[in-house]
Amino acid sequence: MTELTFDFHAGAETTRRTLALRHFVIAGWTGRDMHKLQEHIEELRLLGVTPPASTPCFYPGGRELPTTAGEIDCLGDESSGEAEFLILVDEQGAWWVGVGSDHTDRKVETYSVAVSKQVCPKPVASALWRFEDVAEHWDRLELRSWVQEGGDWVLYQEGSVAAMRDPRDLAKAYRALGRALLPGTIMFGGTLPAIGGIRPRAGFRMELRDPVRGRAISHSYAANWLAE
Repeated sequence: MTELTFDFHAGAETTRRTLALRHFVIAGWTGRDMHKLQEHIEELRLLGVTPPASTPCFYPGGRELPTTAGEIDCLGDESSGEAEFLILVDEQGAWWVGVGSDHTDRKVETYSVAVSKQVCPKPVASALWRFEDVAEHWDRLELRSWVQEGGDWVLYQEGSVAAMRDPRDLAKAYRALGRALLPGTIMFGGTLPAIGGIRPRAGFRMELRDPVRGRAISHSYAANWLAE
């Protein structure tokens, strides 16, 4: 069993507790805007990635993959991160919002997206917001990420979560497949196109910002590229 410790922010209160993670799923191809979705499809096609027959799709992941660590190990030097909002369902079935990185081996992704989802750890921030506190202004939330290039942090992704399907819609689509977001589940909700194109980088920083409440969840990590 995998256990992760988070700071759960609900209103003005914060509690730290450990969750037993039982399920992990990555929602893919979740764009609301078909033009933007096609843009993401094309940037992946340039890497040799074949898009799915229908969207959105859901990739099951090993529950040991999510980690709050500041360093991860990846084989080879062809992996990079993707900032995504995440939904965590706690033991009582309540939803919490966070940010994570679908760190992916780009070489493996060219021959199997599903396999590539299993190859690298998935860093997540250790802070969460109660979903109810952001539900009414969900589309105002903003995602950003940066990659480390030549010692500098360069903006890599930027945009609103409104570019992706609302998590409530994703949950409905998931249920339509005969599945459910059960207690102890983390679901990644999709990503934004990369500024300048997807490229392998070891240093990654991500942020989910709530401009209405004036707060942000952030996390940075480094990928140790192990020699093949």
